[in-house]
Amino acid sequence: MLDTADLPDDVAALKAMLIAARLSEAGKDAQIARKNERIERLEKLVAAFKQAAFGRKSEKTDPDQFDLALEDLETAMATIHAEEEADAPAGNRATRPRATNRGSLPQHLPRVEEIIEPESLICACGGCLHRIGEDVSERLDVIPAQFRVIVTRRPKYACRACTDGVVQAPAPARLIQAGLPTEATVAHVLVSKYADHLPLYRQAQIMSRQGLDLDRSTLADWVGRAAFELRPVFDALITDLKRSTKLFMDETRAPVLDPGSRKTKTGYFWALARDDRPWGGRAPPGVAFIYAPGRGGQHAERILQGFTGVLQVDGYAGYNRLIAPDRIGPDIKLAYCWAHARRKLVEITRTGSTPIAEEGVKRIGELYRIEAEL
Repeated sequence: MLDTADLPDDVAALKAMLIAARLSEAGKDAQIARKNERIERLEKLVAAFKQAAFGRKSEKTDPDQFDLALEDLETAMATIHAEEEADAPAGNRATRPRATNRGSLPQHLPRVEEIIEPESLICACGGCLHRIGEDVSERLDVIPAQFRVIVTRRPKYACRACTDGVVQAPAPARLIQAGLPTEATVAHVLVSKYADHLPLYRQAQIMSRQGLDLDRSTLADWVGRAAFELRPVFDALITDLKRSTKLFMDETRAPVLDPGSRKTKTGYFWALARDDRPWGGRAPPGVAFIYAPGRGGQHAERILQGFTGVLQVDGYAGYNRLIAPDRIGPDIKLAYCWAHARRKLVEITRTGSTPIAEEGVKRIGELYRIEAEL
């Protein structure tokens, strides 16, 4: 508190002090209001998280939306932490590190070392300073994606003593004849589209920021030609999977454009997978996706031509044609999913006294217990 003796006698100075005090209070009020607003937003996000995690099944949030909400929550918290650190006195900013998972920097990443030396290595007493240790810190840096132009020159040579012709190195093979992209560029477009889910029109927009005026249809042409070149790899993967003694198969819906109707129709991706790692198998894991216009058993039969062994499936009846008595083809045995089988048995037990179904649920429970112990 100020003592009256500390106040100036000059009226103008008193007015200036009063205005400064009011501005300071107004600034504090605004700062408090901003913090209260952020706290209210965080409380709403936390409530949404509780609803997503513990609410009824019909009220639970989609996993992707859940991740987006988590990003908003963590971003808002980081903003508040940054404000607190900025408001704290300079000597107290690093005294309480925040508990956060900063991750670790992989050893395979290239290291660019910079050494920051003192301005002078001469001591105040006039002697020379010598190194007694060092502090080492690492930060994650990034070189933004940058497109470049590969200029290929093929000099021509001729002999001055004869007319035997011109010598020139052959032109290197290209993925797209007379096309602009290198193989690395096409691979980048493929990974961005199928692994990072970045549509081609967005990739075209990103490229335009570096002055590349490429149409989406041009990128689509690259993708289509790359798909043709990759087909032998896909066929080899299918052949390798069919050599296995046991495989897993499942189908999932996929909306497909229906030309002429301006609508989409339902297609299916059939997954053929192998993963022997849980029981120490030596075969490498692999999965191949095959498109079919429907989910009829004839599609599974066509895909599995040449396969002999155990096929793990769910309870879909379409697979039954693979074990039909009159079927002509490789011997396939179906291994049905325990979860689907148990679900049907549980439904039966709810209708009344069903000793057989109850015994089935009990035996499957014993298998689950053994699996949990393993």
